[in-house]
Amino acid sequence: MSILFRYAAREILGATLLSLVILTALFAFFDFIAELSDTDGESYTALIASLVVALNSPGRLYELVPLAILIGGLFAWNRLVLASEFSVMRAGGLSTPRLVAWMLALGLVFGLATMLFGEYVTPYSERAAQQLKVRATGGVVAQEFRTGLWAKDGRTFINIRELKPDATLVDVRLFEFDQDFRLRSVRRAERAEWGAEGWTLRQVTQTSIAEQGTRVAHLPDQLWRSAVTPDLLAVLMVAPERMSIAALNAYVDHLDENLQDAERYRIALWGKLTYPVAAPVMLLLALAFAFRPPRASGAGGRLLIGILLGLGFHLTSRLAAQVSLLQGWPAPVAAVTPILVFGVAAVVTLWWMERRT
Repeated sequence: MSILFRYAAREILGATLLSLVILTALFAFFDFIAELSDTDGESYTALIASLVVALNSPGRLYELVPLAILIGGLFAWNRLVLASEFSVMRAGGLSTPRLVAWMLALGLVFGLATMLFGEYVTPYSERAAQQLKVRATGGVVAQEFRTGLWAKDGRTFINIRELKPDATLVDVRLFEFDQDFRLRSVRRAERAEWGAEGWTLRQVTQTSIAEQGTRVAHLPDQLWRSAVTPDLLAVLMVAPERMSIAALNAYVDHLDENLQDAERYRIALWGKLTYPVAAPVMLLLALAFAFRPPRASGAGGRLLIGILLGLGFHLTSRLAAQVSLLQGWPAPVAAVTPILVFGVAAVVTLWWMERRT
């Protein structure tokens, strides 16, 4: 590892961390303003809202990493250009392919660190934030429809009216069908609690349906083994884009096995898998802006254009996911297209800027 590489990496890393802190603080302020509209002054106070925003900040930081890398790279290279250090590097024989290799290597390090952060920090902080807010605003985690939350496990359709932060299920209904999709029984439990052997249904009322008629029975506590576990239900507490890769993959498999639409989570999964590649692309874009004479005017305009490109990548990634969901495009297309477009733009810009200098 050369001295020049370590020097450039240190400059870019310092500027990136500063940009990341500033951007995260700015967006956290906006999030706090939004949370204030939900406060009631009694249970959900401004203090709790600030704690919720603080716990959500790792997720916000994760989303802003590509933009922060681009801004950090722009400022670092701009400083080196203005100090004529970049010109000295080039005059000393530092070639463009070598610079590109440096940015790719540094970007992959950034990308790997971002992936680990998104895998082991963001999901847990996001879940903690949701649990804190839920406890302060009424205690219901999920109530997807007026009739509650619906799930499918084999030939059993599950209706849960309320999901508590401690994974307790309230007012659970199990609609069990036979292989010909005829309803055979309906079980209703006042609540369901998770234990070592599975779910325990409390205060169960079972309605059995047969050709001879129906029969209603009140049963004691029952053990209910199901593929629907608290880990799967915890998915509801975290936005797909902030879930871990392992949780997304498990939930996609569960939905596929039960013939349910998993496209939204599949898009999020591919987005997580390709997200680390965004870091090298952003560094290549930042490097392209370094190829200019040291005393050339318009440095502020170049920085503004670079920042706008970063915002454009952030918005394009979100837009691609939504368009893919609406149009039914393959999930990899939604994840790869923005990175591919901006990557090609970075390479073309580097080639064009080198020819001009």
